[in-house]
Amino acid sequence: MSPVLEQQFAQLFDQYKSMVLQVCTGFLQGDKVLAHDLLQEVFINSWIALPNFKGEASAKTWIYRITVNTCLTHLRKQNGKRKLQVQGLPEQVAEIVADTSVPIDYHELYHAIGQLESTDRLIIMMVLDEMEYTEISNVMGISEGTLRVKIHRIKQRLKNIMHHG
Repeated sequence: MSPVLEQQFAQLFDQYKSMVLQVCTGFLQGDKVLAHDLLQEVFINSWIALPNFKGEASAKTWIYRITVNTCLTHLRKQNGKRKLQVQGLPEQVAEIVADTSVPIDYHELYHAIGQLESTDRLIIMMVLDEMEYTEISNVMGISEGTLRVKIHRIKQRLKNIMHHG
């Protein structure tokens, strides 16, 4: 690989490694060792794909998409071997499922997020990461209108899980 691509890769790694690690950790019940393994896998996949990166999407969207695909591949390989829970999400998560007049049980909320399908967990994590809907739709490969419908349904599912077990 050319020195220019090597430098570009090093910059991508430095800029996005903490974001990638956070997303990976969220899917692995806080298993930091496995999250670091997935982090390496994401950047191996990025290294391989870098010569084909045309800059049609932002570098952040491109890396996020590789992260999403790597996480989904890992989850498919696990094939239900263990139940995943989302941990360590920002407290803005309360805005997604709660009436602000009712206190939030974050443990219950994290448990509810952990019960969502893997793609729904990824979407809600990107929402919690305060990514723009346009960027999320690019990462997920769906239209923005479809994304908005999915987010609405995810929020409803979370409310149902929290209020009805």
